Amino acid sequence: MFAFNITTMLRNHCGTTFQGGSQSKLKMVAASCYIPKDNIERPLGDDAHFICSEEQIIGVADGVGSWHKKGVDGGEYAREFMKNSEIAVKYQAEGAICPKEVLKQAYLNTKAKGSSTACILMLKEQGILKAVIVGDSGFLVFRENSVLIRSPVQQKSFNCPYQLGNSSGCDHPESAMEMEIGVSPGDVVVVGTDGLFDNLYENEIVAVLKEKTKESVQPEELAWTLTEMAYYISVDHGSFSPFAREAAGHHHVGGKTDDITVIVAHIVSSS
Repeated sequence: MFAFNITTMLRNHCGTTFQGGSQSKLKMVAASCYIPKDNIERPLGDDAHFICSEEQIIGVADGVGSWHKKGVDGGEYAREFMKNSEIAVKYQAEGAICPKEVLKQAYLNTKAKGSSTACILMLKEQGILKAVIVGDSGFLVFRENSVLIRSPVQQKSFNCPYQLGNSSGCDHPESAMEMEIGVSPGDVVVVGTDGLFDNLYENEIVAVLKEKTKESVQPEELAWTLTEMAYYISVDHGSFSPFAREAAGHHHVGGKTDDITVIVAHIVSSS
């Protein structure tokens, strides 16, 4: 029907652990799912992501599709940027990894044409989740099936997000937004490209969490369920999606056809 890619962070490979507010060590258990909008012609799509389990850092990127009009693969920049983000993590000193610095180094080392949004999060000491965001890729933190916080969207105008790139008119790491959020055992973090947030409302994501976490939290199942739901809305021309709501006056109805990447991270005690 369509291709998908699921990556799971194994519990016994979570490496570095961190002190939470209750003096307990915390870690993220994460999984991802990706559905490209054009599975046949462009199976790699425009999105990319990474999960570094040992360093407890995750990220997503969404290559800007309008580059295709200029003969440029919109996903090449995003894929190279995420690969360089992983490399930047490995080369930073243990205990001194900073999402903003990872973003900067990846930006400096990415030479592909195109541009991309990005969102990188890391679980730090004392239960602090540090995040850096460029554009409309973002995240939600849930506590007891309620939204604790949602990252803001950086955009210059409707459907024109901030974006990193090497061309004139693109943004730079200095434009990135940084956030710090205190997290606790049991919290769930949902990270996604705009293909998720343009097609699912917060209350729909909450409904999935309530249904799928009654007995336990399974990040892989949650990531797949959310991605699949967003995909079906994206191809539903009759849906009143979040994108359709925001597009009032721009003559758009239905879901937003887009690549969809979701990472779900469960905050747990390492013991």
